[in-house]
Amino acid sequence: MYHPFSVAETSKTAWSIFKKNFVTIIVYSFISFLLISVLGIVTEYVISPEAFAGKMAVSFVMVFIQAYTTLGLYKLIFTVMDSEYYEFEFRQVLPAFKSIVSYLTVVFFIAFLVTTFHFLMERLDNYPNIQTLLENVAALIALYIALRIMFFITFAVDDQSGAFESIRQSFQLTKGNFFKVLLMLIIILVLIALPAKLSQYYPIISIAIIFTYPFVNIILAVTYRKLVYSHQDVDDDIAETN
Repeated sequence: MYHPFSVAETSKTAWSIFKKNFVTIIVYSFISFLLISVLGIVTEYVISPEAFAGKMAVSFVMVFIQAYTTLGLYKLIFTVMDSEYYEFEFRQVLPAFKSIVSYLTVVFFIAFLVTTFHFLMERLDNYPNIQTLLENVAALIALYIALRIMFFITFAVDDQSGAFESIRQSFQLTKGNFFKVLLMLIIILVLIALPAKLSQYYPIISIAIIFTYPFVNIILAVTYRKLVYSHQDVDDDIAETN
């Protein structure tokens, strides 16, 4: 390819975008984190355990807001990437309702598959060897699928693709770049897992998630755009190519 995908160049571009738009992205992340935390407190401490309907209602609202803020972050990232040389309006960073539906459809579908698998594994409690073998095989399959569908959210936001269309597009995008995409996934997982692990011993480190979470999403968004440009063999100037 004339424009081959580069892990080093992608990481450098992601860091540059993060630095240039640091305040905007961090303020958005902080507000999202605060909003979800408040809803969590309301669900846990304000609504009584007996109020099942109330808890379900708040939980549903929380799921929707989590989807909205997550997609909003990606929309913001794509907007600052595409608007480096001109100002953008607030409405440009609002995710489309279709994108939210696509995202939630994929999330609930994955949750259904995981729940079903755990249910089947419980029925094999009397066969621990078979259970362990199946769990190990399933873990490898899950890692492979996670790698191949990791860009479904970017297609849902950037192209407003449908749920299963975004999965198909992600499979196509990752074809031929398996190990490079795997390396990017490892980098993302380290940036997420390391602060989470350290915060168990030093709670103050949990604040770092406000910084690492948007950064890993920038990495994912830039990786997606770079792979698209690589497949199309077009100019991969993030700020100028849409």
